Amino acid sequence: MEKQKIAVLGAGSWGTGLAQVINDNGHEARLWSYNPEQVNEINTKHTNSAYLGNQKFAENIKAYSDLSEALNGVDGVLFVVPTKAIREVAKQVNEVIDHKVYVMHASKGLEQGTHKRISEILEEEIPQELRSDIIVVSGPSHAEEVAVRDLTLITAASNSENDAKYVQRLLSNNYFRIYTNNDVVGVETAGALKNIIAVGAGALHGLGYGDNAKAAIITRGLAEITRLGVALGADPLTYIGLSGVGDLIVTGTSPHSRNWRAGNALGKGEKLKDIESNMGMVIEGVSTTKAAYELANSLNIEMPITEVIYNVLYNDANLREAIENVMTREFRSENEYSI
Repeated sequence: MEKQKIAVLGAGSWGTGLAQVINDNGHEARLWSYNPEQVNEINTKHTNSAYLGNQKFAENIKAYSDLSEALNGVDGVLFVVPTKAIREVAKQVNEVIDHKVYVMHASKGLEQGTHKRISEILEEEIPQELRSDIIVVSGPSHAEEVAVRDLTLITAASNSENDAKYVQRLLSNNYFRIYTNNDVVGVETAGALKNIIAVGAGALHGLGYGDNAKAAIITRGLAEITRLGVALGADPLTYIGLSGVGDLIVTGTSPHSRNWRAGNALGKGEKLKDIESNMGMVIEGVSTTKAAYELANSLNIEMPITEVIYNVLYNDANLREAIENVMTREFRSENEYSI
């Protein structure tokens, strides 16, 4: 693959980690951030201390605060901004881009109000003549581990096999491996909804529950994620792949996950507003819980774990009582689709 120029929009931990992968593969990685101080740090100290501590990055990974400059002459644009910022940043990209590019995203969430997936937002805001089919980059991947080049396997999903293979070639190397997939709905819903379950898994840990409870919430969480995704048109097999159970395991079991850490703090009795203030990073699971709860209700899809977490986050429900209510629900068969 000849050298590519890729603008990575969003210089958080995941955006920075992906920029390093792109650079390691011999391509030009341009990191864009709205924060001039962060841009200056990346360009002068080659660190991103707010997100990745003292980890050093290659000097030729350049950061930009001017979007037009970052997008000038690029082959691809990779969105890694929080879900709430996707639409606005996409509008800005549409205003300044002057040639057709590959459009990728590695963000995970659902838009508030519309409940739309990120690829749907990008399709709406960036005209077809300026972009490829949207390519979703998702899977079990802590940015902190990618930054130190730990072994990582994730998925590139697109309606276009050729566009998915472009990302596969762009990002794959000896520590970072990409598998292609054509189930955009499945990959995106899995990536978004697993953050809800990770909040719940963290809460169980914070309350002092053991491994049995953690295994239960991950397994039953996967069941309700799959129910909603299939109702939206996803392939159920996607949820037993990297972007499904793989991402759910890594996010629902590790302190690296800000969603798990938020849940753990809730379980220990901290208030949500304090947790969000102390985190310093977006907790996607909090907003996704609201969107998924509303979407499930509109489709009459039963998601008991999501409902519990929603009531804890938004209705100040007692966490222990909410767990007890789930445990004493009407008996069901494990294989019953409406569990």
